[in-house]
Amino acid sequence: MTQPYEDAAKATMRDAPRLDGVPAQGGRPEAARPHAAPCAGPGRDRYLDLLRCLALFRVVLYHLFGWAWLSVLFPSMGVMFALAGSLMARSLGRPAPGVIRARVRRLLPPLWAFSALVLPLLLAGGWNPYKDPDSGGLWGWLGLVDYVIPVGAPSFPWEVAHPPWFLESSWGEQGIGPLWYLRAYLWFVLASPLLLRAFRKAPWATLLAPLALTAVVGTGLVEIPGRAGDTVVDFAVFGSCWVLGFAHHDGVLAKVPRYLAVSLAALVMAFGLWWASGHLTDEGWDLNEIPLAQAAWSLGFVVVLLQYAPSWQRLPGRLARWDPLVTLANNRAVTIYLWHNLLIMATFPLVDAVYALPFMGEGLSSALDTTYEFWTFVLVFPLIAAALVGVGWIEDLAAKRPPRLWPDGARKKQGTPRRH
Repeated sequence: MTQPYEDAAKATMRDAPRLDGVPAQGGRPEAARPHAAPCAGPGRDRYLDLLRCLALFRVVLYHLFGWAWLSVLFPSMGVMFALAGSLMARSLGRPAPGVIRARVRRLLPPLWAFSALVLPLLLAGGWNPYKDPDSGGLWGWLGLVDYVIPVGAPSFPWEVAHPPWFLESSWGEQGIGPLWYLRAYLWFVLASPLLLRAFRKAPWATLLAPLALTAVVGTGLVEIPGRAGDTVVDFAVFGSCWVLGFAHHDGVLAKVPRYLAVSLAALVMAFGLWWASGHLTDEGWDLNEIPLAQAAWSLGFVVVLLQYAPSWQRLPGRLARWDPLVTLANNRAVTIYLWHNLLIMATFPLVDAVYALPFMGEGLSSALDTTYEFWTFVLVFPLIAAALVGVGWIEDLAAKRPPRLWPDGARKKQGTPRRH
């Protein structure tokens, strides 16, 4: 199956950010109750925050450079779905309807801000949803609802006839394709009360069922056409990671001897690589194009990460210098995810403008040719920073917090009285 998020990187995820804003906790269970959450004390689990930050950074790198091996090195989406599943299990200690409303509320306003820009650009560029070859007619117009409530991945044209000057004609695929994640996240949130109940009655069956489903719907054995098929495949591929988050929160994973958990995870990961080796696509070892390999590799990888998970109230040692960046990334994960691909494309005309400078001779132009991707890498992060300041505060409003321009935790630390 071709995922729209990762297809964007070919021209230029896969693999989500935290959408809930709920402080994370980890560690090993102290109580003997089977459903007791690990107790790490008050505050955030900075190890989980660090994983989320690394996953976001890997997503940006993937869409910037398109390196297929990044999907093997660090399966970001599996990691982020597992973290979200753990936080969802923690929150479901409260009544489920209120938890679901809170999750949806945190998701929608940032999406609306994004849609308020891209949808008018698509329509002004000549896209007519009624005549869309994939979902035209009345369904084409009804599909615009996905730009408001992501029950499905928003539709977009593969080529925009009149793109803005700073975007390519394929900008719809590259910039809007990643919104598949919001669809998947929303359906996981809606299904979590039933999934969590099933997990607590039959943990191993619930954990492995999505992997088995992937073997059916993600290998071509059974094909579900259209958007419904994409939704089912995404749900299956990352379902085990989401349920693994339940296992981490409830302490079930911690009860498995580490040597056994890691050994089984290694076998699952080896199976994933073996399956990938026989089903390589034009993108080579890009697991995002091979659903069963992605599901197996992500599941085993996340098991290892969570089995060795420390419970950090603060980042230790040299990692402490990255604390503001980790805090900022976690507070603005949705904004980074939504906007980074458009901002990557915005770096291209900026670099191209350098060629027109008066002092750019043949030698300097040749040097720029060979370092082109490096300069896009340098430029994209200031653009992301500008987006965080410009629209990131919408995440605060969605979470019913006072808006902040740069929530890296620095001001809070400065206001903390020193101990003598």
